[in-house]
Amino acid sequence: MSEMITADLVDLDLSADTKEAAARALAERMVALGRVTDLEGFLDDVAAREAQMPTGLDGGIGIPHCRSEHVTEPTLAFGRSAAGIDFGAADGPADLIFLIAAPAGADDAHLTILSSLARQLMNAEFTDALRSVGAATAAAALIRGEEPDGAEGVPEGTEDSVAVPAAASAGTATGNPDEAPGEPERPFRVVAVTSCPTGIAHTYMAAEALENAGREAGVEVVVETQGSAGFTRLDPAVIDSADGVIFAHDVPVRDRDRFAGKPTVDTGVKTAINRPGELIGEVRGKAARGEVTGAGTAGAGGAGGSSGATPVERGGGSGDGYGTKLRVWLMSGVSYMVPFVAAGGLLIALGFAIGGYEINEAPSVMDHFVWTQADSWAALLFQIGGVAFAFLVPVLAGYIAYGMADRPGLVPGFVGGSIALTINAGFLGGLAAGLISGAVVMAIQRIRIPAALRGIMPVVVIPLISSAVVGFLMFVVIGKPIASAQKAMTDWLSGLSGANAVLLGVLLGLMMCFDLGGPVNKVAYAFATAGIAVTDPSDSAMKIMAAVMAAGMVPPLAMALATTVRGKLFNAAERENGKAAWVLGASFISEGAIPFAAADPLRVIPSSMVGGAVTGALSMAFGATLRAPHGGIFVVPLIGNPLLYLVAIAAGVCVTTALVIVLKGLRKPASGAAAPGSGGADPSASAPGAKQPVAA
Repeated sequence: MSEMITADLVDLDLSADTKEAAARALAERMVALGRVTDLEGFLDDVAAREAQMPTGLDGGIGIPHCRSEHVTEPTLAFGRSAAGIDFGAADGPADLIFLIAAPAGADDAHLTILSSLARQLMNAEFTDALRSVGAATAAAALIRGEEPDGAEGVPEGTEDSVAVPAAASAGTATGNPDEAPGEPERPFRVVAVTSCPTGIAHTYMAAEALENAGREAGVEVVVETQGSAGFTRLDPAVIDSADGVIFAHDVPVRDRDRFAGKPTVDTGVKTAINRPGELIGEVRGKAARGEVTGAGTAGAGGAGGSSGATPVERGGGSGDGYGTKLRVWLMSGVSYMVPFVAAGGLLIALGFAIGGYEINEAPSVMDHFVWTQADSWAALLFQIGGVAFAFLVPVLAGYIAYGMADRPGLVPGFVGGSIALTINAGFLGGLAAGLISGAVVMAIQRIRIPAALRGIMPVVVIPLISSAVVGFLMFVVIGKPIASAQKAMTDWLSGLSGANAVLLGVLLGLMMCFDLGGPVNKVAYAFATAGIAVTDPSDSAMKIMAAVMAAGMVPPLAMALATTVRGKLFNAAERENGKAAWVLGASFISEGAIPFAAADPLRVIPSSMVGGAVTGALSMAFGATLRAPHGGIFVVPLIGNPLLYLVAIAAGVCVTTALVIVLKGLRKPASGAAAPGSGGADPSASAPGAKQPVAA
């Protein structure tokens, strides 16, 4: 087996000034040695991985990496930059760049060695040695863990840093052993799980950082690394004896139920790398306050039922700023609200289609239902849809609070959302009720409670106190001003016409196509659905809904058309994605364009936004209306002015297609930027429904 890194794979004077150029320079060395068979294809895979999450780390380190079918064997290239290269780290440019290339089916032994390297990057002696080493041969030997002959600048004690795979990568305990029998005190114990999308670098660096921080704080830390080399489950006895749990992950934690019932901190993997001490302090604080994760919460994967909470459901990482957390909380509420909107809205639309718009005046089907009459069936569909729609604001408020405070936030959130409906505060009232509910519960949870009362806190005390506080605030303090603001916004929308309506269509089109299913997209969508979530929506509200859905269909349809018209501008994976994008776009699933945007955002996203703006403006100008909040072309019969509506969509698709083709045609293949195409590096980057960090 050949060595993973040799002197030929080391560049101590890397002259690249961008991360793309650095990856290309190091990848060219891999190609020269036969380690990479297709330079452009491999760089596509590196770019797709970089689009998921920047690979820069604090301390001047950049670790671009990926799995790729274009790699023949696990390979590592190292470059040292005097000027520094921006890899997205918070503390500035990186001067030590490691390009890690793993085959699509790499063996566990090689991946374990790569994980050991990732751990050593958290060792200051190791990185200092790399900064001072004077020869490529010595640098390669240092990274391999061998003792270099006559190497310069290699401190004693770093020679064996990578040669032996770290046992901790399989979940080995670190820190002090169990105390001797009869010993009065023992250290605080933490179990942790780390995992990242590729499972090569960040997973193991987070583990090393947590273990180091634990040793400094006198805390026993045992880490289970769920990486590419597989994972060994922690001993159940170790989990049972732990005082707290840290999840540092960007993909769902496997078998998460094992950790239920303990104080838990849930965050992203890079937070654990950059701020491990804060996480250990936070979990100790939760343990002192008696905050635990319930069994149902630990295993609930949200709407999808998968194990492990998604980033949206985690409520924001511990190290995130308030703005980031607020966005995540709001997205939590919107993501749970959308299915109610879609189901209720489509049922109402079908009721209108069968029985006409006067069906909203039909008596209750409990009192009058004739099996053979179409109007009775129309009334049934309309009334079921109306019940589903009635959940919209309470679900929004309830799950905003859930995103902030977990399960205890649900009761006051739903109560506050229902009050918002009662006082006609509508969508704005739901937003306020959700945020207030979450804040109240979080405040209650910070109060130190005697151990004897902790058992009744989540079942009795928190729901009782939080619901009373939220109800008081909504009914007496802020409800009326919010209701007035909601009415003013509704009246303003109802009065829109002419140029103002067209400008609103442009804005909504830009928002729908900016992040393809992400927060900005969802804000525009929620704005539109809130307008039709009433028994008798205004004409303006239905025009807004039509414009939003039309614009959201443009990006995937345009990418599908572009791959058909000029397939040579796209790689094989993108052409395959283009086939699926026809159906996704026609169904109003904007995420169908995510694989294209992730691989080539500077060309795809602006083109999509221009096309979406054109479609939104034309839809508003044509006066197209829509009562259904979803459905794409399948609800065209329910659209007012359907022919002109389709013309608006076609115009936007053509504009986006033309722009993408022109911009891609102007691209210079020899430049440092990676060629477009996801290349299949990570299935999540091209999954039609996937919410990527960039897009979500």
